[in-house]
Amino acid sequence: MYSEQLMMLLAVFERAALMLMTLFLLTRTQLFQSIVKKTHRRPAETAMISALFILFAVFSTYTGLNVDGSLVNVRIIAVLSGGIIFGPWIGIPAGIIAGIHRYLIDVDGPTSVACLITSIFAGLLATWIHCKCTKKSYAQLGILAGICCEILTMILIVMLSDNKAQAYNIVSHISFPMIVGTLSIGLIIKLVQDLDEEKDLIAAQQAKLALDIANKTLPYFRINNRHALQKVCSIIRFYTEADAVAITNTQDVRAYVGRGEEQFLDAHHKISQMTRQAVETGEQIISNNLNVYNFHSLLIIPLWENGEVSGTLKIFYCQPDHIRISLREMAIGLSQIISTQMEVSRIEQLKQMASKAEFSALQSKINPHFLFNALNAISTLIRIRPDDARQLIANLADFLRYNLEHDVELIDIQEEIQQVRDYVAIEQARFGPKLEVEFDIDDVHPRVPCLLIQPLVENAILHGIQPSRVNGKVLISVKKATDNVVITITDTGVGINQHTIDKLYQGKIDSHHIGLNNVHQRLLLLFGDGLHIRRLKQGTTMQFFVK
Repeated sequence: MYSEQLMMLLAVFERAALMLMTLFLLTRTQLFQSIVKKTHRRPAETAMISALFILFAVFSTYTGLNVDGSLVNVRIIAVLSGGIIFGPWIGIPAGIIAGIHRYLIDVDGPTSVACLITSIFAGLLATWIHCKCTKKSYAQLGILAGICCEILTMILIVMLSDNKAQAYNIVSHISFPMIVGTLSIGLIIKLVQDLDEEKDLIAAQQAKLALDIANKTLPYFRINNRHALQKVCSIIRFYTEADAVAITNTQDVRAYVGRGEEQFLDAHHKISQMTRQAVETGEQIISNNLNVYNFHSLLIIPLWENGEVSGTLKIFYCQPDHIRISLREMAIGLSQIISTQMEVSRIEQLKQMASKAEFSALQSKINPHFLFNALNAISTLIRIRPDDARQLIANLADFLRYNLEHDVELIDIQEEIQQVRDYVAIEQARFGPKLEVEFDIDDVHPRVPCLLIQPLVENAILHGIQPSRVNGKVLISVKKATDNVVITITDTGVGINQHTIDKLYQGKIDSHHIGLNNVHQRLLLLFGDGLHIRRLKQGTTMQFFVK
C-alpha cells in the first residue's frame, strides 16, 4: 500500500513539475513577463492568463491516475496557484470550469460531486487570499489552502458517497499523495513571484554598481583632465569586467584604458564612425558581432551636458554577444551619473574661474587706492626728508613687487606681513609721532591672499587714527589658535560707525570704505567667513580667521 501511495505521490509531483516547467518557459518570454508584471491588465491579457490556468486544470484531469474510480491529479494546484497569483478573474473561472469539467466526464463517479465542490471552493479561497493577504505570504498560504481543499475533498467523498466502504478505500489510497502534492503550489507561486523580485534584485545590484563606480570616480571628475579620465576608465573597467573602456568628447578620444591601449590611443585619436553616430543621434549603440581590434562586443552610450551630447562612454569586450540587458541598463544609469558629474565639474570650474576673476577685480580696485596715498606721502617727504623718501620708495617698490609677483596666488602670511611693514613705514613717515604701530606675530605660515591685511591697517590709520585729535596706536596681531590662525587689527582711533558695520554686512557700503569692503568680500569668497568688526570704548577691532 505504501509503495502504491509513493508512486501516486511521484505521479502528482511529475504532473506538477510539467506545469512548473511550462510556466518556467513562459516566464522567459517577453510577452508573458510583461503581462505578469502589470498591476492593471487589459481584458485580453486577463483572459489569456485565465485560459492558461483553465487549460492546466482541465489537462490535469485528463492526465490523472485512475484509482478505484477516482482521479489522482493536480487540478486543485492549478486553480489555487492561478487564483492566488492573479486574482478572481483567473481563480474563479478556473475553479468553476475545471470543477464542471471534472463532474461531466464522470457524472456518476464516486468523487465527481466532491471534486466539483472543492474546485469551485478552491477558486473562491484563492481569490480571498489574493485580495486579503500580503504577497510575501502567498506561497505559504497557498500550500495551506491546498491542504484544506484536499482534506475537504476527502471529507466530501466519504459524506456524499452511497458506498462508504468504497469511499473509505479511495480516501485511504489517495489522501496522502493528494495532500502532500499541494506543496507544489508554493513552488509555482514562488516561480511567478520571482519574476518581479528577480528584476528588482538585478535593478538594485546594477544601481549599487553604478553608485559604487560614481563614488570612486567623483574625485577624478573634479580634476577632469586626461590623466584623471584615464583613472575613471580604469575604475569602470574594473567594475564592469570589460576588456577596454574609453571616454570621448564629440571629436576625440579623451581617455582609453585596456586591451591594446599602447597601440590604440595616441594624443589625437579621432572618434570612430560608430561613435560619431551615437553623438549625432543621442542614442546608445550596441554591437555584439563587432570585429575591430579583436573586440567583438561594444556598447556606446552618449553623455549629456545641458541637453546636448558632449561625448560618449564606450565599453569593449573581446567575447561576442556580451552586451546583455543587465549590463546595458547599468551602463545607462552610469552614463547619467557620469553626465551629471561632468556637468557639476564644469560648473565648479566655472565658479573657480569666476572667483579668480572677481578676486582680480577686487584687488585691482585696492591697488590704485593704496598707490594714491603712498605717493602722496612720498611727495611730501621728498621736499623735507629726501633720504627718508628714498627709503619709502624702496618700501613701495618691495610692496608692489610682491603684488605683481603673486597676483591672485595665495602667499605665506609672513610675506603678507612684510607687505604690511612696508606700508606702515610709508604711513609712519607721513604721520610722524601721531601714529604708533605694534606687531605681535606668531611663527605661523597659513597661506592667504595678497593685500588682505594691509587694507585693514590702512582703514585703521586713515579712518581711525587720522581723524582723532590725539595720537593713536595700531596693533597688528597674528596668533595661532587651536584649529586656526586669528588675525586681529586693533586701533585706538575714533572708532567705526555702527551704521558702516551694518552696511558692510549688507553689502551696501559706500565707496569711502572700498578697501574694507573688498577684504570682507574676498574673505567670504575664499574662506566662507568675512570680517568680524567690533566697536571698542576707544577705537575699533577687526578680526578674521584662516586655517
